[in-house]
Amino acid sequence: GDYYPYTCHPEDVLLAMNRNRESYFFIDIQSKGIYPSYIDRLFKEKNIQLSMYDNDLEIMKDHTVDFIALSYYTSRCASMQKQKDESEANVMKSIKNPYIPSSEWGWQIDPLGLRITLNTLYDRYQKPLFIVENGTGTNEVYVKGKEINDERHIEYYREHIKALKDAVIIDGVELMGYTTWGCIDLLSASSCQMSKRYGFIYVDLDDKGHGTMNRYRKKSFYWYKKVIETNGEDLD
Repeated sequence: GDYYPYTCHPEDVLLAMNRNRESYFFIDIQSKGIYPSYIDRLFKEKNIQLSMYDNDLEIMKDHTVDFIALSYYTSRCASMQKQKDESEANVMKSIKNPYIPSSEWGWQIDPLGLRITLNTLYDRYQKPLFIVENGTGTNEVYVKGKEINDERHIEYYREHIKALKDAVIIDGVELMGYTTWGCIDLLSASSCQMSKRYGFIYVDLDDKGHGTMNRYRKKSFYWYKKVIETNGEDLD
């Protein structure tokens, strides 16, 4: 997701702009077919010289991407004055945004940030977008005979789907599709834990790999089934 400036101090705004450029560097090239000027400057500063064949730049210019796929879990925040407080709970460095809540793993939950990020990308590239990952980790415990009530999953997805619908209906963003991460519990790439559960389907394994590997549908499974059946209209 986008970097917000932590304050309206111009240094924070500039830092957030540069952090966003770092995030969008590859998409800039793939979508525009050229190396942006800010990267040309960086290459010169770092004495980086790219090895290319004679027609590589022409090929790159003539074969830009048709659409942009993105993953969104959270927004990020940048402050020149508070860089010492940055953490990597959100995979990429960020300071904590005081205006939005966090999961127990420190990932901040920002549905409106998804709408902002979609608008940023569409304004920047004017190409169709596809959300290929969106989700949050929660820690449910299976108890035989009882529903696995992962209401935090449902609330997260409900608010993010509302935000993407606003981006499409109100803002005019061209969005091709949306898929969640993920449909079934799996080992979390960021924390290497099974207890950080992303799925609609519970897998009976703990962080040490112990368990039956049996699968159980959570409350969110039935909720998301209804969401799919109604093409996102029924989010209750």
